[in-house]
Amino acid sequence: MNSSSDAIQTWCEELDQYQPQPWERMPEIYLYMDQVLNYMEKQLGVFDRNGEGVLTASMVNNYVKAGVLPRPEKKKYSRDHLAMLTMICMLKSSLSIPDISSLMNFLRGESGEQEMYSRFSKAQQSAIDEVCARLREGVSGGEESLIHLAAELSIEASMRRAAAEKILSELTKPEPES
Repeated sequence: MNSSSDAIQTWCEELDQYQPQPWERMPEIYLYMDQVLNYMEKQLGVFDRNGEGVLTASMVNNYVKAGVLPRPEKKKYSRDHLAMLTMICMLKSSLSIPDISSLMNFLRGESGEQEMYSRFSKAQQSAIDEVCARLREGVSGGEESLIHLAAELSIEASMRRAAAEKILSELTKPEPES
């Protein structure tokens, strides 16, 4: 194996160890911004491509300003905030912030934050399992196999994003007046 394959294999092993934090294991106490950033880095560091961090204070503030994240209570963030930030961080590479906001509003309306986060975590774990299986196959097939896998995953991601955007666009479209 070459160094690229080794790095991909190592990352896949890290993904295998990753489990979305269950709602019950998220901090029950309110956290200040620096604690939130540290918590999120520990939770989602495996997804940080460049080592720049998955979340910054200005990003959190922008999510609050955009209305996708509720305002903190006296500069303190709750378990609900942490769950929503986890979802935002994972979705922001494939959906716009307004689309993430719409999606979360639809999901929250059905069941509340805890159930919404639980469903998200299950879907995330399923996606991780499927991608890791494909990565293992790609690594075992060599560099050419990895190149083809990168192309397939990119195309799938693009089409899935387009489908999600279309669904959200249709669901948020005002009803025609009769």
